[in-house]
Amino acid sequence: MTSSIKSFKHPSLLLSKADKCECNAAKRQMRRLDHSSPTSSLNYSNEDGRDYVRDKICGEFNTMGKDNFRTLAIILNSKKFSNATFEEISHLVKEVVFLAETCCVKGVHPSCYETGSSALSAKSCDENSPYPDHPGIAACCTQQGLERKLCLAALHQPPKEFPTYMKPSNEELCEAFKKDPQDFADRFAHEYSSNYGQAPLPVLVGSIKSYLSMVGTCCISPSPTVCFLKERLERKTLSILTTMSNRICSRYAVYGKEKSKFSTLTMFAQKIPSASFEDISPLAEDSAEVFSKCCNSMTEDCMLKELSELTTKICTKLSSKDEKFSDCCNGKNLLENYFCMYSLQPAKSPQLPELQRPTDEQLCTGDGSHQMDRFIFEKARRQTSIPEVFLSKVYDATHNLINGCCPAADSIACVSSKRPQLRGEIFKFLAKANELCGEYNDLTFLKFKQRLKESFSKTMPDATPASLAELVEQRANFTSTCCIMNAPPLYCSVKINTEVGHTCDHDSCMLI
Repeated sequence: MTSSIKSFKHPSLLLSKADKCECNAAKRQMRRLDHSSPTSSLNYSNEDGRDYVRDKICGEFNTMGKDNFRTLAIILNSKKFSNATFEEISHLVKEVVFLAETCCVKGVHPSCYETGSSALSAKSCDENSPYPDHPGIAACCTQQGLERKLCLAALHQPPKEFPTYMKPSNEELCEAFKKDPQDFADRFAHEYSSNYGQAPLPVLVGSIKSYLSMVGTCCISPSPTVCFLKERLERKTLSILTTMSNRICSRYAVYGKEKSKFSTLTMFAQKIPSASFEDISPLAEDSAEVFSKCCNSMTEDCMLKELSELTTKICTKLSSKDEKFSDCCNGKNLLENYFCMYSLQPAKSPQLPELQRPTDEQLCTGDGSHQMDRFIFEKARRQTSIPEVFLSKVYDATHNLINGCCPAADSIACVSSKRPQLRGEIFKFLAKANELCGEYNDLTFLKFKQRLKESFSKTMPDATPASLAELVEQRANFTSTCCIMNAPPLYCSVKINTEVGHTCDHDSCMLI
């Protein structure tokens, strides 16, 4: 049980009174959210058995109370369906709460829950369903009974790579709050959860609780501006924790543990190219371990504690390697220090000795993957203008080669026959990536667009002004999104394929 979730109070109670005295009275009436496994409140259990599912959800509903159950249902479903509208989430939450409210009271026949949940899953399969859409729904709906419910419960949308939450002004906040406190709280919980849904649940719930408490306090304050300033300063660490944990856990959700290690390795290689592989590799290992341990943890302080300890390790090892990095390590707040490091731009590529490639024999030894990771690390620190989302494709292709050839009977022959093609593709691919991103990183945005226009005019002399302008905007949008540090991996993976195209003349390219 985590104290941040345990102490979560239903936001509608926080925001239900415009009068300060009445607001304080409402606060005294708040119920605690006290349960051990909130993520199962809206999901069917993976354990087979209808009685278990009903007893689990009803136990949580009766322990938490309707209001807290409902609020957490909004948060969980907004996390799960990050692209769903507020109306879609509201429809689903209303049905789930009604089911629990109707069938989780004492003396109700056990078949009540089974009948109600079956009707809910049937409605989800209706083509005119008002619930969040998902491409996997059709496959789930071919199944029956508990299997269908479990399948539907397992559906989720990928992390939102482009946040849509716009921070309103203090005046806009208070206007919406005073107009309808309940609606304001619900909409904020949905919007915030869908944008920061990869943050660990205790962090997300704590951040929402803190924000709504701030609004509820400051919008009835005689000096709202001063109040908001004070409250935002007090919640700064929590705000950074939510933002950072959402970013790193979003990447972890896409990459998994091993590739997250590579991502961190590349990030530090380009921020501090003077640091060696031996300096950074253990820190990349530790980072992946923290993400693995805390991104789905229900322990309240897991991310805060582990990120703080990780920051201390990073600063101890790397602060002497770079002045800007050292400046980040001088702050008193470890979480702010980590955010500072994370936000640093890539350094200029230094003059380093010629890169040594691992031999074919080395790739299929016990540390073949390690050798290839070292090679990509050395590439990254020598070409810091090529972002990790490009190098990620090199990582995938090289690991596909290792995984495909090394188990073979004649592994060395397999590597030797395929590696020349891959090497050629990587050379062309990175040259194109450097061409796309090098100028973007060196020039101002306006000068970069002007350079694009000149380049397209030379290569496409017959193009009309309108089509040239469209090409310039398309390329500028791509580079401004994917030629930056911490670029969105899913979006950019698709866009890179479009912009770079194939890197070989064969029927089957190894790097795609």
